[in-house]
Amino acid sequence: MKRAVIVDYGIGNVDSVARAVEECGATALISAREEDLAAATHLILPGVGAFGDGMRHLRERGLDAMLREQVIVGGIPFLGICLGMQLMATRGLEHGVTEGLGWIDGEVRRLEPTGLDTRIPHIGWSEVAPARPSPLFDGVTPGRDFYFVHSYHLACKEETDVLARTPYCGGFVSAVGRDRIFGVQFHPEKSQRVGFAVLRNFLMV
Repeated sequence: MKRAVIVDYGIGNVDSVARAVEECGATALISAREEDLAAATHLILPGVGAFGDGMRHLRERGLDAMLREQVIVGGIPFLGICLGMQLMATRGLEHGVTEGLGWIDGEVRRLEPTGLDTRIPHIGWSEVAPARPSPLFDGVTPGRDFYFVHSYHLACKEETDVLARTPYCGGFVSAVGRDRIFGVQFHPEKSQRVGFAVLRNFLMV
């Protein structure tokens, strides 16, 4: 059975992600212990809140180095959710400049409203349109709606890292991927059946 570790770094909705993983047929463990991360078949980094706080929490626990060892060196499949996806970037520009994990070349910038009908933070259901084929979206009808809660987005430098976009605030990247490293700006655990389909696909990687 797949054993997914939801990384507990003191910020984020770890319990709801763990429940969703269990419903998708895997064993879920919430942990920040190095031995648990090393024993995982899959790693998930959830998160809500500010970029700087997220990186501070990771670094205080030594999780930035642990994750690099398991994911970049060891090749364990990784999924970043919401803030967890943003932390994969080179840097974040929220309340100053903060260096990120540096796995995806890009910056995390504030969403800019494009009209009276675009509100920040972006909360609710929006379309996710695949930019290229990815196992993360196998069997998911293109253009399905997923649930979002965020004010910042990851602007990728390399188009090859972009898996999907969402047409809100002029359009933003809503999923990224490289090798077995994935990130989604939406919350699959809150996106009902279609979100669970994405989680199941990740657990099959």
